[in-house]
Amino acid sequence: MAIRYVIFGLAATAAAFHLYAAGVEPFTALVQRPVHLALMSALGFLGVGVMVGAGKKWDAQSKVEKGISLVLGAGMVWSCIHLAVRHEELVQQVGRPQQLDIVAGVICILTLLELTRRTTGWGLISIAIAAIIYAVVGPYLPGILAHRGYTPGRIVEHLYLSMDGIWGIPLGVSADFVYLFVLFGTILEVAGGGLLLIGLAARVAGRLRGGPAITASVASAFMGSLSGSAVANVVTTGSLTIPVMKKAGFRPHYAGGIEAAASTAGQLMPPVMGAGAFILATWTNIPYITVATAAIIPALLYYTALVMAIQFRAAKMDLDARGAVEDSGPVLPRLHLLLPVVVIVVFLAMGRSPMRAAFWGVVSGIAVTFLVRQTWLSRDQLKDAIVGGAASTVQVAAACAAAGLVVGVASLTGIGLRMSDLIVTLSMGQLPLALFFTALGSIILGMGLPTTAAYVVLAALAAPALTDLGVPLLAAHLFVFYFGCMSNVTPPVALAAFAASGVAGGQAMQTAVTAMLLAGAGFIVPFMFVYGPPLLLDGTVFEIGFAVISGMIGVTALAAAAMGYLNRDLPFWERLFLGVSALIMLYPGLFTDAVGLGLILFVFFRKGTGAPGRTAPSVQEADPAVGAG
Repeated sequence: MAIRYVIFGLAATAAAFHLYAAGVEPFTALVQRPVHLALMSALGFLGVGVMVGAGKKWDAQSKVEKGISLVLGAGMVWSCIHLAVRHEELVQQVGRPQQLDIVAGVICILTLLELTRRTTGWGLISIAIAAIIYAVVGPYLPGILAHRGYTPGRIVEHLYLSMDGIWGIPLGVSADFVYLFVLFGTILEVAGGGLLLIGLAARVAGRLRGGPAITASVASAFMGSLSGSAVANVVTTGSLTIPVMKKAGFRPHYAGGIEAAASTAGQLMPPVMGAGAFILATWTNIPYITVATAAIIPALLYYTALVMAIQFRAAKMDLDARGAVEDSGPVLPRLHLLLPVVVIVVFLAMGRSPMRAAFWGVVSGIAVTFLVRQTWLSRDQLKDAIVGGAASTVQVAAACAAAGLVVGVASLTGIGLRMSDLIVTLSMGQLPLALFFTALGSIILGMGLPTTAAYVVLAALAAPALTDLGVPLLAAHLFVFYFGCMSNVTPPVALAAFAASGVAGGQAMQTAVTAMLLAGAGFIVPFMFVYGPPLLLDGTVFEIGFAVISGMIGVTALAAAAMGYLNRDLPFWERLFLGVSALIMLYPGLFTDAVGLGLILFVFFRKGTGAPGRTAPSVQEADPAVGAG
């Protein structure tokens, strides 16, 4: 019982600290970031925000495990506070650290690795440990990987006592923006925001044939934009939408695949776009409102493809689920909960910092809950919101700090530049090959990592290669950001799909394959905006409008090819033909658009032998997902 009071005390302290820094008086970076990590680490070692299978909740730990957790938590807090207290002296003593500073650095790095293991699993810390080893063994490596090597003391100094390691941009974004946005989302969720979004989505999509599946997509777009975590989106929104999809006739692996694909793209949906987009804006020094605006059309193309795939699938199954989510809950009594979202968008549009926008979002979010009786926050609900906001940030803070280790080693050894040179060399300077290698590397590096950590690693190692080949800075970083997100639905490590399979009760790998097929546009759209700048709003009104129309037609054809249905069942050769036609059309240009559109119309008007619709049992034999359900 006592541990609950400790956890709430730490969470309340975190809320007060971040709100004061955002709304009253900001702290310097070497105070804000260490204190943020100290608070999140203390909660993490008390079992808050740990990943199932990687860590244990406090009550599930033995006495020995609890003792170890307390020691580790105390060590991390001390090392963070040590830096925050001595930061002014350390700035004056650059290159001449004291022995105690090195000891604090070693404790910080080791405890950070353990915290990251508990909150995110082995993927990220494996990369971080490999990076640290690489910094030591550089002289013994061949060719492009070789460097002069660094002593352990020099490595610790660089990672702990400089702004290029743990305390760099990733953790700065977590400390400045992410916590407040997560707290904002948690407050709205506790007040009934989730039910509001489901209700709005039901009224937008409930009359369409795909019914609850399209509702899930729209709701996940809203929620994912706020949460920034595909897995968190799946387990929150999915717990409401997946049962309704199953009840309407969608099989478990398909219901889970829809939710995973929709939740993954929520991180790509403006206006908030989760934590990764804030890091992107800070990393590239591009205003966040510019990033969010540029991401609108690619996100709409993704969701167009997903919604059309659901519609084609429903038609193929001869399923009509209109009205299946009519009882999703009252909307009008909760409609005022959207006002804080408007406040955030207005502040961002005015050019205010995301930190200040998040502050007023939280303040207005609390205020509007008391406008209507149905959304009043009780004392217990407010406690839940405060603890929930901190719990959801623990993983992000640990991942950002651990990603800082990788970025720190990259800056120390210069491996980032060499990786870019390697990509350019392997691609022989050809942009299509460089994009392919970068996309493949982004998916592999992103597997098993939170989106924020995946983007940080990719921004340091992969994005510079694309800019070297002439890709605009924003397009290059959005490209790796997209593919880092898509790793959530790419087997064999598809975290969002695996989480959805648990909620839906389907087979994990079958759910992952279905999610990947449904999210197929997400693998194509990044190539589209690299070759077609108008999709990032870089062009005239005519160019942008033409790109949007041709893109919509192209992704719709791609969805039809993936589902095997257009205006009738499509045989394999027509699906292949339609897919190639869609890819031709997705390449920008009047000639390619005309050719692609002509081929798509040929398939559409061709007199096929397939029936206009089938019953569900017949479709199960020809399910687009691999394996039987």
